[in-house]
Amino acid sequence: MKRNIVIATVAALTLVGGGTATALAVTGDDGSGAQKSSVQLKDHDRDDDRDDDRGDAREDRDDAAENTAEAKAAKLTAADAIKAALADTKGTAVSADLDDEDGRLVWEVDVLNGKTWHNVDVDPGNGKVLGSWVDKDDDGDDAADTARVNSALKGASTSAEDAARAAAGKGTVTSVDLDDDGTATAWNVETTGAKGAESEWNVDLKTGKVTADRSDDRDDDHADHSDHDDRDGHDDDGSDD
Repeated sequence: MKRNIVIATVAALTLVGGGTATALAVTGDDGSGAQKSSVQLKDHDRDDDRDDDRGDAREDRDDAAENTAEAKAAKLTAADAIKAALADTKGTAVSADLDDEDGRLVWEVDVLNGKTWHNVDVDPGNGKVLGSWVDKDDDGDDAADTARVNSALKGASTSAEDAARAAAGKGTVTSVDLDDDGTATAWNVETTGAKGAESEWNVDLKTGKVTADRSDDRDDDHADHSDHDDRDGHDDDGSDD
């Protein structure tokens, strides 16, 4: 559940010549004014305009190399990033994503406190909180998001941090997210393997049990059946064209 952060304010009290002065930094949705992550990434993308199997294979290798590099560069685990974010901003962690921001790696953690949404950036290299932003409800959907999250987490005994720790045995956790569906029964966790392969897992909200997420497989199967029907001259309802 990635949320767009609009504005943030960070106040610092500084002693100047025996007196006090308040420094106020305002950060827009481009993240300007926030402290930069200590983890800088190398660009693994290569220019290749070929639209063929060789081009696709090279793109897949580049993606795998990038995934591996990000996973190795993140010294701070997802669970520890969530813990650091909650130590800075009270509330309930709803998601955590390892993200590339202008060539620097950042843990982005969404925290819900009452009816207010916060985004907390955590340095994956040293665990330092880089900044905390309050989400301004420009779209008018915060109330619906809050209700959906509260509904999904009602009676849950597995937190986002618990889910990250539970799935850590499957690979390097790069994302923990509560499904947007209000009837969600699990955390969706993404991991990266040793060779850069990405996998998705479901961690049950009540039991903490980790199972493979097969939703993409079901979607692919549905698409294959639809393509087969189209080739046979049938619409989705089984009628002839």
